[in-house]
Amino acid sequence: MAASSPTPGGGLGAILAAGDRDYLVRNSGEQVKISSIEGDTVAVYFSASWCPPCQRFTPKLIEAYKELTSHGKSFEVIFVSGDQDEEAFNAYFAKMPWLAVPFSDSEGRKSLDERFEVNGIPHLVFLDAKTGEVLTDEGVEFVSEYGIEAYPFTAERIDELKEQEKAAKDNQTIHSVLGTPNRNYVISNTGEKVPIVDLEGKYVGICFVVNGYPPVVEFTPVLAKIYAKLKEVGEKFEVIAVSLDSDEESFNNSFSSMPWLAIPQGDKMCQKLVSYFELSDLPTLVLIGPDGKTLSSNIADIINEHGLDAWEGFPFNAEKLEILAEKAKAKAAAQTLESLLVTGDIDFVIGKDGAKVPVAELVGKTVLLYFSAKWCGPCRAFLPTLVDVYNKVKEKNSDFEIVFISSDRDQSSFDDFFSGMPWLAVPLEDDRKAYLKKKFKIRGIPSLVAIGPDGKTVNTDAKTSLAVHGADAFPFTSERIQELEKKIDEMAKGWPEKVSADPPPQAVRLRRVRRDGHLLVLQLRAVRLRSAHQVRAG
Repeated sequence: MAASSPTPGGGLGAILAAGDRDYLVRNSGEQVKISSIEGDTVAVYFSASWCPPCQRFTPKLIEAYKELTSHGKSFEVIFVSGDQDEEAFNAYFAKMPWLAVPFSDSEGRKSLDERFEVNGIPHLVFLDAKTGEVLTDEGVEFVSEYGIEAYPFTAERIDELKEQEKAAKDNQTIHSVLGTPNRNYVISNTGEKVPIVDLEGKYVGICFVVNGYPPVVEFTPVLAKIYAKLKEVGEKFEVIAVSLDSDEESFNNSFSSMPWLAIPQGDKMCQKLVSYFELSDLPTLVLIGPDGKTLSSNIADIINEHGLDAWEGFPFNAEKLEILAEKAKAKAAAQTLESLLVTGDIDFVIGKDGAKVPVAELVGKTVLLYFSAKWCGPCRAFLPTLVDVYNKVKEKNSDFEIVFISSDRDQSSFDDFFSGMPWLAVPLEDDRKAYLKKKFKIRGIPSLVAIGPDGKTVNTDAKTSLAVHGADAFPFTSERIQELEKKIDEMAKGWPEKVSADPPPQAVRLRRVRRDGHLLVLQLRAVRLRSAHQVRAG
């Protein structure tokens, strides 16, 4: 939070007025003299209709404004628009119950942007209305986190709230986590109210969800199966969904397919829990113990790593996690190409024109699993390099293949991208794709995972190996990469430590860089070196 400091010039007039303009406007067009504004606290709100985060935050600010003013709090908001045209400004401002800097005063709006160093929107600055002192420039965070409880938005009040939050964590119960003074229940997807007291003595997973967000979409069905299994074996386990969706329709779309309970959509506790559990990633599944205390801030990673087997690690203490780890080691030791690419009756990959190629034909080969997509710019840029390496390796080693694992969203994109690949693929609509992404923890594309002739994983970052060493990286094992790095080290011993002041007319500048555990030899363009000064400048 920015330290409180007087605003240059002092007072609202010096801050909000510009030139001959000494007034603000309402959405009715009424002009309001700045000198007539009454309030102890004034918020300057930088926002725009085209900005999705602004569209999500504005309703929260409107709600807080109405609550504060209805309770007689001395509070006002001044809207400073970032819209590009007056029509958009008017449509957006029409929803706001407060004042605004006239859209026509572009210089005044620009001046406020500069005064308060606005680098992004939404941005909310709270001022002491009498002195113009900045109370905080983190208003968006505080309103989102604490709502009207943060009033009057001073450093002292925020510190007080943080102390209360710390005390609440020290004395945490399932009621303090899930309930509010006005709500002592959660709901089922049929709308039934389930008393929070029914959750006492149970393990409770608090699952943060966003409708349509791919990692959450992939995680939810796995969690649902684990949830069902734990119920089946009689474990006292419940899951509570915390929706981060901005509208009820999105929440209903996702919650309707979930077998567990939820905090009602739009409840202020949803946003509070984001801060309370310091949410930084999705999916996140917080585990609360039978005593109401937090056991783990996120067990989603455990579920993503072990899949359906994760239920055997419940309640995910050190002893159970050790059992899971041992089981994972045993599975890795037993891994074969068939265990990766064969599921039930689906025992093939496809070639051109959809021709089915039995996985059995790939057994005994080095296989690269290529995670990629047409919509991904780096993937399109990397493809020609991979095709070149593929062709070079295949010339000398027939026991080599690549299998494309697509993240494309439609068949047309898949077909178009795959048409430029001389290798095989898993079909677009195939459950094996999700399994392989989870197994190899694919967080970004393009990615290459190398499977050896015995079906064991030999390199989970074959892309880097290939980028550094090209076709020489084959068969992508750690032994082969170490061998290549040793050669580079031997080569580098002959390199001069310094460049002669009188080098040959054409010189190639070479340097070694260690990146991600690999030695890279960079041949930086041939240059004509005329003097020692040019070498240093280069």
